[in-house]
Amino acid sequence: LFKMGDRYLIIGGDGFLGRWIAELLLRRDEPNVLVFDLRSHFDDVKYFIGDLTKYEDINNAIKKGRISIVINTVSPLTGLGDDIYWKVNVDGTKNVIRACIENGVQKLIHTSSASVLFDGVNDLTNADDTTPYPKKYADAYTATKAKAEALVLEANGKNNLLTCALRPSAIFGPRDRTAMPGIINVLKRGQTKFQIGDNYNLFDYTYVENVAYAHILAADKMAFNNKIGGEAFLITNGAPVPFWDFLRFAWAQFQHYPPYVIKMPRFIGLTLAGLAEWSSYLQGKEPVFTRFRVRYSCANRYFNITKARTILGYEPIIDLEEGLRRSCQYFAEELNQGRLDFK
Repeated sequence: LFKMGDRYLIIGGDGFLGRWIAELLLRRDEPNVLVFDLRSHFDDVKYFIGDLTKYEDINNAIKKGRISIVINTVSPLTGLGDDIYWKVNVDGTKNVIRACIENGVQKLIHTSSASVLFDGVNDLTNADDTTPYPKKYADAYTATKAKAEALVLEANGKNNLLTCALRPSAIFGPRDRTAMPGIINVLKRGQTKFQIGDNYNLFDYTYVENVAYAHILAADKMAFNNKIGGEAFLITNGAPVPFWDFLRFAWAQFQHYPPYVIKMPRFIGLTLAGLAEWSSYLQGKEPVFTRFRVRYSCANRYFNITKARTILGYEPIIDLEEGLRRSCQYFAEELNQGRLDFK
């Protein structure tokens, strides 16, 4: 399904997901894999160093690279200032779309997030791709991810550009900067005995290699399947688990088993998080323990991926347990080598 003449540009290709996409493309001997990012750490692909928020930077990369397929994985980490999300997620995406249209790019695959369906309060129980955007979002991160996704889907068909968006849920894996470090931090702080909520809520985690694979599937099949262009697809491991079970399985990989569990009702968690937010505000710090995180850890957040299965032909290639084992093995080695220092 893929043509040897395809020239890929992975925006954010030096980051967590972007690098995995590059590796999968290199594994199948794609000769033209290029990366656009703020910095470079790998020497097996050609880099364009630039800033997504500067149109001339991204336009230059697409033009000089003679790019036919753009995969945009860029997204700032959560917990940053609102203006950064609007600038990178929205303005940056506008720059990508404009450069794709002006340079005759054939395909644009955009990394969105399953969070675009989450209002920060209500459960998402087997939610599918027909679920509407919520009227209001809990934070700028999700609001801007939703706006960027909508812009990409609206651009489908302009100057023959084909676009789609993938909505992964809770990505984790080797080189992860959010999920796994957070899980390990709880272990290092000796907080594994605390549980907020009843742990009956199911949660969809997704191994990074599966997400990377889904992006490449979309790129491969887009020109041959008219049901892909202009569409969004939820991507998960297809294996929702109780929220705290996932964390405990991860801790067990480090030979840690909480001796007992202190269960904290959700309303107490929300109260304590509210106090922590207020304290952080007074100190001028970014809060770590927030009401949003309490709601997040207590919510049902699992999704129906039938659309991705039937239209993209997506099936997870690494199951959840194996993905978690590989992730923990990677982080154990990094910690042992002193390459990581979680606080």
